[in-house]
Amino acid sequence: MKKVSKLILAALTGVAAVACSSPEKMAKMAENVNVNCEPAILEVVGGEINADVTVTYPNDYFHPQAILDVTPVIVYEGGEEKMEPFTFQGEKVKDNYEVVPSEGATITKHVKFAYKPGMEKCHLELRGVVRYKSKFVELPVKKAAEGAITTYMLACQDGVVDYKADGYQEIIKQTAEGQILYNINSSNVRSKELKSQSIKDFQSAIDEIKANERKALVSTDIVAYASPDGKEDMNAKLSDNRSSSAEKAFSKITKNHSVEAPVNVQSVGEDWEGFQELVAASDIEDKDLIIRVLSMYSDPAVREQEIKNMSAVYTTLAKEILPELRRARFIANVEFTNYSSEELLQLVEENIDVLDEPALLRSATLVKKAEDKEALYRKAIEKFNSNTAQYNLAVLYIKTNKLDKAAAELAKAEEDADWNNAMGVLALRKGDRAEAAKYFKAAANEAANQNLGLLDILAGDYKAAAEKLAGVKSFNADLVKVLNGDYSIAECGHKCKCGKSAYLRAVAAARMGKADEVKANLEIACKNPKLAERAAKDIEFAQYR
Repeated sequence: MKKVSKLILAALTGVAAVACSSPEKMAKMAENVNVNCEPAILEVVGGEINADVTVTYPNDYFHPQAILDVTPVIVYEGGEEKMEPFTFQGEKVKDNYEVVPSEGATITKHVKFAYKPGMEKCHLELRGVVRYKSKFVELPVKKAAEGAITTYMLACQDGVVDYKADGYQEIIKQTAEGQILYNINSSNVRSKELKSQSIKDFQSAIDEIKANERKALVSTDIVAYASPDGKEDMNAKLSDNRSSSAEKAFSKITKNHSVEAPVNVQSVGEDWEGFQELVAASDIEDKDLIIRVLSMYSDPAVREQEIKNMSAVYTTLAKEILPELRRARFIANVEFTNYSSEELLQLVEENIDVLDEPALLRSATLVKKAEDKEALYRKAIEKFNSNTAQYNLAVLYIKTNKLDKAAAELAKAEEDADWNNAMGVLALRKGDRAEAAKYFKAAANEAANQNLGLLDILAGDYKAAAEKLAGVKSFNADLVKVLNGDYSIAECGHKCKCGKSAYLRAVAAARMGKADEVKANLEIACKNPKLAERAAKDIEFAQYR
């Protein structure tokens, strides 16, 4: 009798439980279901929204014979995106879904959505439908999170691509030179040396420098030598004596050719460098062997002995090479002032054919219109077969977003680090990030490293991006700091004319709770209509509206 009573009691308890957690009751008691989301404010990272949603079902809530479909939905301006539902079952359902016991449970599920424009202003909600036999009961919608942060999309995504240097020199270093020769073991200056053609040419050069308003004589060097035959200490003394006599000779040859610049006197000693240069330029049969001996031995005495051992060769050296090294050189150091920017622009208009390759390339940097730059680069290609102009023309097309033309011009340019980086930027502009990464890695230069940092930002790897952009002064470098939780750029950071820097500083200020700085920076940024439109929807500023 007692056993029967217990069975009846158990049955009644089960009925009561079922009655307490019917599908209709599940809908009515939905307010007791707790939903949390991490993060509470959604964020787009690498083109995706990822979050973990935790649902806590209370005791006596879940009907033991019910099946619950929970569909995560992103609702945004322009539509909604649904995931495949998560399905749960009561403990008496004979199926393979995840079981939620009648005493309740806490369940965490990962949700993922591909970003679509408009999701900046959205929310994540859970929609539940209870199935029990032939019944379908919709549960009240549960909002799980607001969102979504899209700050990483502020990144400058054009890619860094630089023109090659034009090689133009505002000041060109020049020299004018003359020399006097000495007899062996002598430091006396012969009178005929003061009247040599070399000295006459030097005097004419001095006069021309003084008459030319573009040239300035900066200094003159008097450099004396001894030929590398004989004892080293004797040659050093001989070289010193020649420097003294050469200085006196210089005063004579410039008496009527004014030199208003410092004169520096130097004694070199044995002229092994000049010896090697003269041998290399000569027709001596064994010159390669002589040069090899010079490279093998650093001791002057050993060098001299090894060369003397080549007796047939040494006779030629003593006759043709060594006398040319018993000398003193007069070297006028000159600075030539090249065309100014204004002069270059005038020559482009009036006499373009006088411009050399560097001048044409520099002129291209001075003109403002893209078509004028293009014309100057094409002129340099046509006249000088300039690879720099060929490459820079392609960069011009990249910067003006004429990507097909850029590709065509790059195909004609030499392949180097700059070329690989430009090809990577071209791929980036066309949306092929994998191809872009290959080229950037092949380039392995500073610009390519910055572009790899950009790819890291777009992929959501902010730490890797920070490593690549460390020390770089750019908007993307500042953006990476903010993405990694460094808000120091709120006070200082790279300034860009488009207002994005001010916008980013506003984001940093908002995350630090500095309302006045948010307002001040947004006033600057929102002068740009696109940024104003973004700010109106940006959840970064939700509490400041």
